[in-house]
Amino acid sequence: MTLDRTYDVIVYGATGFTGRLVAEYLATRGKEASARDDASARPARFAIAGRSAGRLAEVKAALEAIDPACAAVGVIEATSEDAASLERMASQARVVITTVGPYSSRGEALVEACIRAGTDYADLTGEPEFVDRLLERHHEAARAAGVKIVNCCGFDSIPHDLGVLFTVTKLPAGEPIAVEGVVRAHGSFSGGTWQSLLEIMAHGGRRRREARSEGARGARKAQGLKARIRYEKPLRAWVCPMPSIDPEIVLRSARELDVYGPDFQYGHYMQVKSGLQLVIGIAGFGAVAALAKVGPTRELLRKVRSPGEGPSAEERARSWFQVTFHGKSASRRVVTRVSGGDPGYSETAKMVAESALCMAFDRERLPARAGVLTPAVAMGERLIERLQAAGIRFELLEG
Repeated sequence: MTLDRTYDVIVYGATGFTGRLVAEYLATRGKEASARDDASARPARFAIAGRSAGRLAEVKAALEAIDPACAAVGVIEATSEDAASLERMASQARVVITTVGPYSSRGEALVEACIRAGTDYADLTGEPEFVDRLLERHHEAARAAGVKIVNCCGFDSIPHDLGVLFTVTKLPAGEPIAVEGVVRAHGSFSGGTWQSLLEIMAHGGRRRREARSEGARGARKAQGLKARIRYEKPLRAWVCPMPSIDPEIVLRSARELDVYGPDFQYGHYMQVKSGLQLVIGIAGFGAVAALAKVGPTRELLRKVRSPGEGPSAEERARSWFQVTFHGKSASRRVVTRVSGGDPGYSETAKMVAESALCMAFDRERLPARAGVLTPAVAMGERLIERLQAAGIRFELLEG
């Protein structure tokens, strides 16, 4: 990958709700985050990008209000419908962050542009169909170009992917390992997230292709634990299988990395306080999923929350997440936890920004891997270190 670029990071989609939070994080923390291990390191150079020059100018003015040095932030017009504009944008950066979804309809052209430009890439997708398509169509080209295409760099799926990596490093090497992750969270969602969720539900019945990464063809066995709804007395709560991309990401990492042992299993659950909440949640999710599969009702659902809308700063300040992992091998058991603030937006912005800074500044310390990768495979323990320094907690509770 060519490192002589105008910008270290470009935030594509910076006029959207989440994209703006990412740009604000870079404005407030980018200098510190780029220089954590080197007091002489220069500040991160970044640009904001999107389809509207006028709205980008508004975002830049807000960034300058945070820090007058943001007068140097670049502004780039680019759109998913114009492949040439995406390639011009990608050619100017070490890493491109994209918050523009739904990714299944708007994301692939940017991935292609980044591969052609030799630019690393990070997104916030939780769309299994999109990730499967990238693995099938672009993994080999990205690997040949030495480019890291890293999906799921927000709450989907960094706490779970890196949390499991953190957990297995606390267990003895060479033994079969099983891990269960239990998610608790309080927060709201943006219009962009709602639109992406509808896209996932609309195509949820399609048979997913098995991940075709190099690791998936390897000898290590990695599979999901048998999922079941159950009551956990120690938690005084119900746990139910969580329908997300997170288990797929965790199992892809396990197939790639030796630290997961010769045989690895993972189960992914959501904690629900009462049986009534569980029933209401399952029924509500099922109803929305059914409606999302039908064109006219899906269009009505899209109007519930429009792209660009999201929770207020006060709502985000009251939000939090906690993922507890129970890991066991033949000779040891451990309990670990990953936790932080607002999962969908404030912490997601932090996660994807730190992922990009990690690829831009820490390349010599990262695994020598390229292609369509998970966060654990692309950045591993170095990204855990960055996130810990940024305030996301990775803790060993027992063992």
